[in-house]
Amino acid sequence: MTKRNNTSTTDFILLGHFPELRHASLLVYLIFLVYIIALTGNSDLIFLIWVDAHLHTPMYFLLSQLSLIDLLYISSSVPKMVINHYSGQHSISFIGCGVQMFFCLSLGGAECILLTLMSYDRFVAVCNPLRYTVTMTSKVCVLMAVASWAGGALNSLTQTIYTMHFPVCGLKEINHFFCEMPAILKLSCEDTSDYEMVVFVVSIVFILIPFSLIMASYIRIFLTVLRMNSPEGRNKVLATCSSHLSLYLAPGMVVYMTPGSSHTPALDQGLSVLYTILTPMLNPLIYSLRNKEVARALRKVLRKNLLSK
Repeated sequence: MTKRNNTSTTDFILLGHFPELRHASLLVYLIFLVYIIALTGNSDLIFLIWVDAHLHTPMYFLLSQLSLIDLLYISSSVPKMVINHYSGQHSISFIGCGVQMFFCLSLGGAECILLTLMSYDRFVAVCNPLRYTVTMTSKVCVLMAVASWAGGALNSLTQTIYTMHFPVCGLKEINHFFCEMPAILKLSCEDTSDYEMVVFVVSIVFILIPFSLIMASYIRIFLTVLRMNSPEGRNKVLATCSSHLSLYLAPGMVVYMTPGSSHTPALDQGLSVLYTILTPMLNPLIYSLRNKEVARALRKVLRKNLLSK
């Protein structure tokens, strides 16, 4: 008890994934397995796009940025969670908590912006193919990537500084597996309702508007594909769009756009798993590893390595 009290005066305590869960070690093991799969899938995708000249196109450039974001996103929370669980040391310093929150918010915001820009890329490619090479130039692609990273970082810096300035009463126990903003706000001694309204407005910009734009883009794409009478293309568009909305943006809406008192820590953790852990693992499968061009590039690399041996 003395050790816990001393720790609570300087550090936060991350209670981890569902503290009351009987088989927590099994859950952590599964999450670590998902982490390894996400690292492998996204790293392979980045490598293939880098080495294969046929993949040096706007679509694959944006996909490489998405994979890089996902690599950093899942790495900002899972390694610390696994180390805490198996070491028994659940504390995280005030600065460490702020840094973790900054990276999670920054990468999450960057992914929201990038997914929107990727849907625009597909919209131009399918609905205005003759203008694609003129619209999606190398300069435009770089600007899209910079806008995604910069927009996420700027928003995150402001949100992190403001969130961490709230005083905390009692034990600094965060009922979560990482320092997520809503979980930190629940520890505050002060009334955070005004700030939660600010978070709601910001979430409209980073979650609801991207959600709407992605929906609009994919509806237009679907209508175009429908007129082409291409069942394969139609199914691919629907699968990609539904994965976007259900695994990433929709859970984010619940966590960041509803009052903290309206949902339980267990619900927050479950939803966080979807967009911070499962989505980075599934994105390579959803977007590229089942793509014929990527499969061809993978076979080419494997064949080259086997022949060299």
